[in-house]
Amino acid sequence: MPSAAHHRWSEIPPEQLNPLVTRQYVVGTNTMLARIGLKKGAVVPEHNHFHEQISHVVEGTLLFRIEGKEVTVQAGEILCIPPGLPHAVEALEDSVALDIFNPPRQDWISGDDAYLRK
Repeated sequence: MPSAAHHRWSEIPPEQLNPLVTRQYVVGTNTMLARIGLKKGAVVPEHNHFHEQISHVVEGTLLFRIEGKEVTVQAGEILCIPPGLPHAVEALEDSVALDIFNPPRQDWISGDDAYLRK
C-alpha cells in the first residue's frame, strides 16, 4: 500500500516555462496537481490531451477558448475540461491556477511539452 506524501508549494521550485508562465506540480498515483502562475498577457496556445483537467483559478482571471467560445474564469471559479477537448488560455491579469489532471501528465514529467515553452 502506498504511503501518504506531504508537500509544500514553497519547497517546490517553480519551473520557468517562458517569460510569463511558471509551473509547479505534485504527482500522485493516479492524479497530478499543478500550480500554474501566469502573468497578464500570457497565452497557452490551443492544445488537447487525453487527460481530464479541472482548473481552479485561485487568483486573477483567465480566458479559456473552447469550441469557438470564450469562457472567463475568475478567482474562486472552476472549469472542468473533458479529455480530448481542444482549448487555449489567456491571462487577463496576473493569475494563479490549480490544475488537476487524471492521469498525470507524462509529457510534463518527461519535458515533452514544447507548446508551453514558447
